[in-house]
Amino acid sequence: MAAKKTIQFEIVTLQKVVLRQEITQLTVPTKDGEITVLPEHIPLVSVLKPGVIETRDKEGETEIMSISGGFIEVLRDKIVILADSAERAFELNEDKVLAARKKAEEEKLKAETDDHYDLSQVAIKLESALAREKALQRWRRLKNK
Repeated sequence: MAAKKTIQFEIVTLQKVVLRQEITQLTVPTKDGEITVLPEHIPLVSVLKPGVIETRDKEGETEIMSISGGFIEVLRDKIVILADSAERAFELNEDKVLAARKKAEEEKLKAETDDHYDLSQVAIKLESALAREKALQRWRRLKNK
């Protein structure tokens, strides 16, 4: 049986390299919609929106992460994501994730009635909080199979 084709994947933030591994598949939330990248994908550069990233390695193991936005560059032999922030789902603390979502929802309510708030920044915070929660939920479902 032939070995599965892989591609080098790296996701980095200003603070650290979040993940670096050989993968067979990557699904990411771009501004134009969710895309899946496989080895030998055409070159691509795209803006990422807050959401969930999912990778699959050559053993079939799935990794779930949340991002708050960034950029993806797909090259012939490598995929690089430069993320504003990125967290692996298994590292997320449910209480902190839920508290962050609640706080973002409260800020959104205040922003809708107070002209001093930047509604776009509040929306980004809420979208990022929801992405973290979704990543945690997806990871838990995956591990409970």
